[in-house]
Amino acid sequence: MPAPALPTSAMAVQVPLWHHYLQAIRSREAPRAQDFQRAENVLLTVLERVHALDPRFIVDYSRGLEAFQFALRSSEDPMDMEVPLWVDAEALLIEEPEATQPEDGLELCHLGVPREGAGLERWTTEDTFTASSEGDAKCRGHIVPSKVLCVLKDLLVAAIVHCKHHSLIAPGSLNAASLREEQLHLSLLVSSGWRTISFHVVPVVRRKLGAPALEGVQQMPGFPEGSLRRILSQGVDLVPASAQLWRTSTDYLLTRLLGELGSLQGHRLDSLSILDRVNHESWRDSGQTDGLTFGHLKMVLLWASVLFLAPEDWAELQGAVYRLLVVLLCCLATRKLPHFLHPQRNLLQGSGLDLGAIYQRVEGFASQPEAALRIHATHLGRSPPPRIGSGLKALLQLPASDPTYWATAYFDVLLDKVFNIQDKDRISAMQSIFQKTRTLGGEES
Repeated sequence: MPAPALPTSAMAVQVPLWHHYLQAIRSREAPRAQDFQRAENVLLTVLERVHALDPRFIVDYSRGLEAFQFALRSSEDPMDMEVPLWVDAEALLIEEPEATQPEDGLELCHLGVPREGAGLERWTTEDTFTASSEGDAKCRGHIVPSKVLCVLKDLLVAAIVHCKHHSLIAPGSLNAASLREEQLHLSLLVSSGWRTISFHVVPVVRRKLGAPALEGVQQMPGFPEGSLRRILSQGVDLVPASAQLWRTSTDYLLTRLLGELGSLQGHRLDSLSILDRVNHESWRDSGQTDGLTFGHLKMVLLWASVLFLAPEDWAELQGAVYRLLVVLLCCLATRKLPHFLHPQRNLLQGSGLDLGAIYQRVEGFASQPEAALRIHATHLGRSPPPRIGSGLKALLQLPASDPTYWATAYFDVLLDKVFNIQDKDRISAMQSIFQKTRTLGGEES
């Protein structure tokens, strides 16, 4: 499928600017990755001591993808540090909560310890366990997320004190005073050079079984052959969802999918890096205001990769960025960003974000990107007029206040005009993706 053609004059003027901006981002990737790895090493040293104090908590050294993802970002959103529990997940009872509706599509459960199970005694002590009634013939009791977090917090404090006393970590790199217990994780700040990185320390139960709900996603196009099936066949982990409940987590799978997109030719990851930096610097005022996260933009890229399948769609940098912008604006206008692996989940619902204001900022960048693409204030000057085709401009300026524009044949006509789409199935696919969350209850005001 041919990529949308921009006017020759636009290419001549804009391409150097886009690539100059990308080059500036890339120049920071290696230092960012090194900063992350130094901070990660500090935290891993502390977690090694945690494991020595309580072998129920394991150190996870397989975190190369986290450094890769951190290097892609300009935003400073917290990074997850998962702490696997030493438990045979397949021996546990996965119990659905009674009289509880799925929370925004999340699969919630209790983790039960069977009465007949062996090798689970370490998880039946009072510090992490709540016993069931004697009348329950199958379940001895449950592993409680809030109790696990409390034990982990105390272990981290003791481990930090030990590591500092024995000079196992550099002075000033980590302070127990920054450790805060949130509802679903432990928040910790780690210094690495001049940069301070925020980590969310999360206990996780590793599972070998994939989730049946993901089977339909394995047929999605846009990824290297067989990669979706291979990645999604891996286990879906469990992390705290509340004081008593656990939930499935697909964060690791999404990061793996992002890595697969990086193996393809084209500017998929480059377009994500550019939008994340513009989001951080311009749309969120250098991180001073609430707004879209890297996770939101990552989800937009995953959907765009399914919608725009031809290699030519990603061959040119500016065209690749605008493909993400079209999907992002559609999501903001309809107030629906489906989770890639659980499309019934709307990632914008309940976010508390002013989606109308964000739409205006995104649309302003799409129509006039030059100012946001200047690295230094000295690059600012009199901005030239927008250099995008009339069809694309019309699409980008659809009113966010009236989502009907985005959910009718009018959007199909604009897509056909802008992207030269001859395959009507692709248009139908785009509509169906953003209509999957139509039945979700409630909309942000």
